[in-house]
Amino acid sequence: MLQNDVRERRIRLGWSQEELAGRSGVSRAGISSIETGRLVPSTATALALASAMGTTVEALFHLPGSRPALGAEWAWAPPSLPCRFWRAEVGGRLYLYPVEVSATGLVPHDGTARVDGRDERGRSDPSRTLVIACCDPAAGLLAAELARQEELRLIVLPRSSASALELLDRGLVHAAGLHLARVDEPEGNAPAIRSRLGGDRSWGLLHMAGWDEGIAIDPGLDLGTIQEIVEARLRWVVREAGSGAQQCLDELLGSTGNRSGRKGPRAFDHRGVADAIRGQGADAGICLRLTGDEAGLRFLSVRREAYDLCVPAGSIDEPRIRALLRVVRSGPYRQLLGDLPGYETARTGEIQPVDATP
Repeated sequence: MLQNDVRERRIRLGWSQEELAGRSGVSRAGISSIETGRLVPSTATALALASAMGTTVEALFHLPGSRPALGAEWAWAPPSLPCRFWRAEVGGRLYLYPVEVSATGLVPHDGTARVDGRDERGRSDPSRTLVIACCDPAAGLLAAELARQEELRLIVLPRSSASALELLDRGLVHAAGLHLARVDEPEGNAPAIRSRLGGDRSWGLLHMAGWDEGIAIDPGLDLGTIQEIVEARLRWVVREAGSGAQQCLDELLGSTGNRSGRKGPRAFDHRGVADAIRGQGADAGICLRLTGDEAGLRFLSVRREAYDLCVPAGSIDEPRIRALLRVVRSGPYRQLLGDLPGYETARTGEIQPVDATP
């Protein structure tokens, strides 16, 4: 007799039978019969239920004694123990992610790992969790809309463009954010995808926004133009190699033929750059207009960049990615994003296919 986990997964999602019926198109009576084992679903019904619940037919239905073993593994080693972690399913594998603080704030954890084992609380369904690596300081808006519109949890790992693509290449995240090209470049971020990911795989670039990146500077400095700023001997905030901000800074200082600027503190994201300047640990740095304005700094735009999310082409039809597309293309999200200083949303939601070779 075919067994299933429909009721267990439905309860974890906090849904009634009526809600699942509405989402899947299967009648409430049919769902009740399937949950109690009185009805073996057709292939179409099983697919509809699995799609609605953000999982696979194989994970939802199984023969007695053949339940698939989905053992959890660390995405990377925890920095120390005890360590709080999140759980998420990516590419059919269950990963544990050490908790980090990002633009979405401190997301509730799913358990704690200790030297003598793990305490898992099961607060969130791993198959209803989306993991993105990016440096977007406005990622909290996306998380809020995914939760409101699709009842999906978003975990945002704060990473530079290069580091985000590395995690995507290793299959540890669903999507990677990058901004390594100007909005007016013909292929946008596609060349960066080909050079950094390579291989014979195909990808999709989901356009999130065009945003202003430029110089944030202490408003007390009497420097009026970009030329005056780059020629002055200032303490510049440093970002890691492979980040869009450091790429912009290298191009900016290199274009003047003057590299007299001194290295200041190192920052790991756009808000970190603004905080370093506001705290007087540095005089200037490269960040987004949004974070410069938030910190009350003077901002001079250097370039408008294409900020995209890269996803494997084969995952476009995965339920969580489809939900991501719906939210990004929705009016409420685009309005929230367009209200931010320096964000432009005319092409938000467009997908650019990227093949292995141009």
